Amino acid sequence: MPRNKHPEETIQKILDVSLQLFVEKGFEQTTVLDIVENLGGLTRGAFYHHFKSKEEVLEAIFQKRHSVSDPFADAMQANVANGLERVQLALKLGLRKNTINEHNTALTSLVVSLLSNPRFLVQHIQGIQETATHLAPLIAEGMADGSIPPGNPRMLAELFFLLVNFWMIPAIFPCTEEEMMTKGELLDKVLHAIDFPITDNEMEALFTQTLDAMEPNIT
Repeated sequence: MPRNKHPEETIQKILDVSLQLFVEKGFEQTTVLDIVENLGGLTRGAFYHHFKSKEEVLEAIFQKRHSVSDPFADAMQANVANGLERVQLALKLGLRKNTINEHNTALTSLVVSLLSNPRFLVQHIQGIQETATHLAPLIAEGMADGSIPPGNPRMLAELFFLLVNFWMIPAIFPCTEEEMMTKGELLDKVLHAIDFPITDNEMEALFTQTLDAMEPNIT
């Protein structure tokens, strides 16, 4: 596979091999040489022609993931009854994206494992801040139509994602599988207590699938 003749295929192969190694060995433990040795004949020169480092490969993996679909934009265009249903749809679409295929499942596991690294934890925080800004308008719609009680949409979005993307992440707060399920039940009670009842049977099933994707990181 000459890299100049089929650059897209070469890049995709590097991304696929790197993702598999990052999940199996861990990002810190994987070297560029490890990646090259699993490229099926491609040289180190081919790797460096497209990427300067494994960190750049990781960034490309995540950029490609986010470019595939935007659950908030999709939910905003959907024909639903009210803002609460729009919020629920956006969250379900996001959960489905995490587990729709083996590639996305591997990505979910990789993201969770990286959060023990302070550098990636900072990036995770920045990502949560951005994601909250996308959820807030949907919550505001629900508050306007009465499906969600009045309040501050931005703060509610931030609180929700802090709980889901920090307290529920085993790489940050280690827990057993049984404790994780207990956390899920408690989270549901908290959301109902603050009049944000977004969970239903479908969302709980999607959440369980996401937990399965995180299983290597659950003690």
